[in-house]
Amino acid sequence: MGKIFVISSPSGGGKTTIKNHLLRQSSLLYSVSCTTRLPRQGEKDKRDYFFISQKSFKQKIKDNEFAEWAKVLANYYGTPRYFLEKWLKRGKNILLEIDVKGAKQIKKEYKKQSVLIFISPPSLQELGQRLKNRKTEGDEEICQRLKLAEKEMQEIKRYDYLVFNKSLRLCVEDIKTIIKAEGCRI
Repeated sequence: MGKIFVISSPSGGGKTTIKNHLLRQSSLLYSVSCTTRLPRQGEKDKRDYFFISQKSFKQKIKDNEFAEWAKVLANYYGTPRYFLEKWLKRGKNILLEIDVKGAKQIKKEYKKQSVLIFISPPSLQELGQRLKNRKTEGDEEICQRLKLAEKEMQEIKRYDYLVFNKSLRLCVEDIKTIIKAEGCRI
Protein backbone atom coordinates (compact mmCIF):
# COMPACT_ATOMS: atom_id res chain seq x y z
CA MET A 1 0.00 0.00 0.00
CA GLY A 2 1.07 3.54 -0.67
CA LYS A 3 1.00 6.40 1.82
CA ILE A 4 -0.90 9.66 1.96
CA PHE A 5 1.31 12.62 2.87
CA VAL A 6 -0.87 15.46 4.11
CA ILE A 7 0.51 18.99 4.28
CA SER A 8 -1.51 21.56 6.17
CA SER A 9 -0.88 25.12 7.21
CA PRO A 10 -2.87 28.26 7.77
CA SER A 11 -3.88 30.14 4.63
CA GLY A 12 -0.78 31.96 3.39
CA GLY A 13 1.56 29.47 5.08
CA GLY A 14 3.10 28.34 1.80
CA LYS A 15 1.28 25.05 1.15
CA THR A 16 0.81 25.58 -2.58
CA THR A 17 4.37 26.72 -3.24
CA ILE A 18 5.75 23.84 -1.18
CA LYS A 19 3.43 21.38 -2.93
CA ASN A 20 4.65 22.54 -6.34
CA HIS A 21 8.30 22.09 -5.35
CA LEU A 22 7.63 18.63 -3.88
CA LEU A 23 5.83 17.47 -7.00
CA ARG A 24 8.74 18.59 -9.21
CA GLN A 25 11.32 16.91 -7.00
CA SER A 26 9.64 13.60 -6.11
CA SER A 27 7.45 10.80 -7.43
CA LEU A 28 4.46 11.80 -5.31
CA LEU A 29 1.06 11.89 -6.99
CA TYR A 30 -1.10 14.91 -6.25
CA SER A 31 -4.77 14.60 -5.45
CA VAL A 32 -6.62 17.59 -6.88
CA SER A 33 -9.32 18.77 -4.47
CA CYS A 34 -12.81 19.99 -5.29
CA THR A 35 -13.86 23.46 -4.18
CA THR A 36 -16.80 25.79 -4.47
CA ARG A 37 -14.67 28.94 -4.39
CA LEU A 38 -13.88 30.92 -7.52
CA PRO A 39 -10.49 30.41 -9.18
CA ARG A 40 -7.73 32.84 -8.22
CA GLN A 41 -5.63 34.47 -10.91
CA GLY A 42 -3.57 31.84 -12.73
CA GLU A 43 -5.49 28.85 -11.34
CA LYS A 44 -6.87 26.31 -13.79
CA ASP A 45 -9.79 23.90 -13.41
CA LYS A 46 -8.69 20.25 -13.03
CA ARG A 47 -5.06 21.30 -12.43
CA ASP A 48 -5.33 23.37 -9.22
CA TYR A 49 -8.86 22.39 -8.17
CA PHE A 50 -12.03 20.96 -9.57
CA PHE A 51 -14.12 24.15 -9.37
CA ILE A 52 -17.72 23.05 -8.84
CA SER A 53 -21.01 24.53 -7.63
CA GLN A 54 -22.24 24.23 -4.05
CA LYS A 55 -25.15 22.13 -5.30
CA SER A 56 -22.79 19.65 -6.97
CA PHE A 57 -20.50 19.60 -3.92
CA LYS A 58 -23.38 18.85 -1.55
CA GLN A 59 -24.54 16.01 -3.82
CA LYS A 60 -21.03 14.51 -3.70
CA ILE A 61 -21.19 14.68 0.11
CA LYS A 62 -24.48 12.77 0.07
CA ASP A 63 -23.01 10.20 -2.32
CA ASN A 64 -19.95 9.71 -0.01
CA GLU A 65 -17.58 10.68 -2.82
CA PHE A 66 -15.14 12.56 -0.55
CA ALA A 67 -12.47 10.98 1.64
CA GLU A 68 -12.57 14.28 3.54
CA TRP A 69 -14.33 17.59 3.16
CA ALA A 70 -14.72 20.84 5.07
CA LYS A 71 -16.34 24.22 4.87
CA VAL A 72 -13.72 26.94 5.26
CA LEU A 73 -15.18 30.42 5.70
CA ALA A 74 -17.80 30.57 2.90
CA ASN A 75 -16.48 27.78 0.64
CA TYR A 76 -16.33 24.00 0.58
CA TYR A 77 -13.22 21.90 -0.11
CA GLY A 78 -12.99 18.12 -0.50
CA THR A 79 -10.72 15.27 -1.61
CA PRO A 80 -12.20 12.79 -4.09
CA ARG A 81 -12.15 9.29 -2.57
CA TYR A 82 -11.73 7.40 -5.86
CA PHE A 83 -8.27 8.91 -6.53
CA LEU A 84 -6.90 7.86 -3.13
CA GLU A 85 -8.32 4.33 -3.32
CA LYS A 86 -7.04 3.72 -6.84
CA TRP A 87 -3.45 4.79 -6.24
CA LEU A 88 -3.01 3.52 -2.68
CA LYS A 89 -3.89 0.00 -3.88
CA ARG A 90 -1.18 0.33 -6.54
CA GLY A 91 1.42 1.26 -3.91
CA LYS A 92 1.77 4.92 -4.91
CA ASN A 93 2.42 7.76 -2.48
CA ILE A 94 -0.03 10.65 -2.64
CA LEU A 95 0.29 14.27 -1.58
CA LEU A 96 -2.70 16.13 -0.17
CA GLU A 97 -2.72 19.87 0.48
CA ILE A 98 -5.62 20.27 2.92
CA ASP A 99 -6.68 22.11 6.06
CA VAL A 100 -6.62 20.78 9.63
CA LYS A 101 -10.23 19.58 9.53
CA GLY A 102 -9.55 17.54 6.42
CA ALA A 103 -6.30 16.17 7.85
CA LYS A 104 -8.17 14.94 10.92
CA GLN A 105 -10.69 13.12 8.69
CA ILE A 106 -7.92 11.55 6.57
CA LYS A 107 -6.11 10.33 9.72
CA LYS A 108 -9.34 8.78 10.98
CA GLU A 109 -10.13 6.99 7.71
CA TYR A 110 -6.57 6.11 6.60
CA LYS A 111 -4.83 5.74 9.97
CA LYS A 112 -1.99 3.44 8.87
CA GLN A 113 -1.44 5.03 5.46
CA SER A 114 -1.52 8.71 6.41
CA VAL A 115 1.34 10.94 7.50
CA LEU A 116 0.32 14.42 8.67
CA ILE A 117 2.80 17.29 8.27
CA PHE A 118 1.97 20.74 9.63
CA ILE A 119 3.76 23.66 8.01
CA SER A 120 4.06 26.58 10.39
CA PRO A 121 4.78 30.15 9.37
CA PRO A 122 7.57 31.83 11.35
CA SER A 123 4.96 33.98 13.15
CA LEU A 124 1.36 35.18 12.84
CA GLN A 125 2.71 38.64 11.99
CA GLU A 126 4.68 37.16 9.07
CA LEU A 127 1.59 35.21 8.01
CA GLY A 128 -0.46 38.41 7.97
CA GLN A 129 2.15 40.06 5.75
CA ARG A 130 2.13 37.09 3.35
CA LEU A 131 -1.67 37.28 3.08
CA LYS A 132 -1.51 41.01 2.34
CA ASN A 133 1.26 40.52 -0.23
CA ARG A 134 -0.67 37.96 -2.28
CA LYS A 135 -3.50 40.51 -2.74
CA THR A 136 -6.29 37.94 -3.11
CA GLU A 137 -8.34 38.98 -0.05
CA GLY A 138 -9.49 42.22 1.50
CA ASP A 139 -8.63 43.37 5.03
CA GLU A 140 -11.76 41.79 6.56
CA GLU A 141 -11.04 38.37 5.03
CA ILE A 142 -7.38 38.61 6.07
CA CYS A 143 -8.50 39.23 9.67
CA GLN A 144 -10.81 36.18 9.45
CA ARG A 145 -7.97 34.06 8.06
CA LEU A 146 -5.61 35.17 10.86
CA LYS A 147 -8.21 34.27 13.53
CA LEU A 148 -8.67 30.89 11.84
CA ALA A 149 -4.87 30.47 11.71
CA GLU A 150 -4.66 30.84 15.51
CA LYS A 151 -7.20 28.02 15.90
CA GLU A 152 -5.43 25.86 13.33
CA MET A 153 -2.09 26.28 15.13
CA GLN A 154 -3.70 24.70 18.20
CA GLU A 155 -4.20 21.50 16.18
CA ILE A 156 -0.46 20.90 15.70
CA LYS A 157 -0.54 18.20 18.38
CA ARG A 158 -2.64 16.00 16.05
CA TYR A 159 0.12 15.95 13.43
CA ASP A 160 2.99 13.52 13.02
CA TYR A 161 5.51 16.23 12.03
CA LEU A 162 5.97 19.99 12.37
CA VAL A 163 8.04 21.88 9.81
CA PHE A 164 8.70 25.63 10.02
CA ASN A 165 8.55 27.54 6.74
CA LYS A 166 11.27 30.12 7.40
CA SER A 167 13.10 29.16 4.22
CA LEU A 168 11.31 27.51 1.29
CA ARG A 169 14.36 25.43 0.34
CA LEU A 170 14.87 24.10 3.88
CA CYS A 171 11.15 23.47 4.37
CA VAL A 172 10.96 21.40 1.16
CA GLU A 173 14.12 19.48 2.13
CA ASP A 174 12.68 18.72 5.59
CA ILE A 175 9.49 17.32 4.03
CA LYS A 176 11.47 15.24 1.53
CA THR A 177 13.43 13.81 4.48
CA ILE A 178 10.15 12.91 6.22
CA ILE A 179 8.90 11.16 3.08
CA LYS A 180 12.15 9.21 2.76
CA ALA A 181 12.06 8.19 6.45
CA GLU A 182 8.45 7.07 6.17
CA GLY A 183 9.42 4.88 3.23
CA CYS A 184 11.83 3.05 5.53
CA ARG A 185 9.28 2.55 8.33
CA ILE A 186 8.68 -1.09 9.28
